[in-house]
Amino acid sequence: MAFGLSLAEFGIYPQTTSGLKGIFLSPLIHGSFSHLASNSLPLLVLGTALMYFYREVAAPVFLWGLLITGFWVWLMGRPSYHIGASGIIYCLAAFLLVSGIIRRHPRLMALSLLVAFLYGGLIWGVFPVREHISWEGHLMGMLSGALLAWFYREHGPQRPLYSWELEEEEEEEEEEGKKGEAEGGDVTIHYEQPD
Repeated sequence: MAFGLSLAEFGIYPQTTSGLKGIFLSPLIHGSFSHLASNSLPLLVLGTALMYFYREVAAPVFLWGLLITGFWVWLMGRPSYHIGASGIIYCLAAFLLVSGIIRRHPRLMALSLLVAFLYGGLIWGVFPVREHISWEGHLMGMLSGALLAWFYREHGPQRPLYSWELEEEEEEEEEEGKKGEAEGGDVTIHYEQPD
């Protein structure tokens, strides 16, 4: 901005070969200081939550979110330069929200509620309300975050099993074992020979 340079050409320009570089570079480019500031705090908060609660899958989720969101914008976006880290923010918010619900883990569900409370207004960004805002980046970020939450549902923190749940599982296993024996498990038949 000090030199009056525009770096928008390094953003995602859909369906062009030169626009592919924007998949990696567009989150680093912002149109103004207010644009940068409005993306920095949510990225810090959501990124910290991802690293703290989902440490095992944080790096893959972030990288795949960057790639999938950027590629989908490149594939389906309007013919315009798409810049900013909003797609990543939407991806992280959707991942944290959906992942907590899918896993049914009390702490992660509380995090989901917190994300919904703090960033629930993001939902309006997926609609083409303002011409100069990349709603495609927002929508693709949200979809990629939900997809990644489903894909990584069995990795990372899982819902703890409580003692009564463990007892119920043991009882079910015992009942299945008894049914298996009654249905023709290892049964020995003895024949008597007539004299």
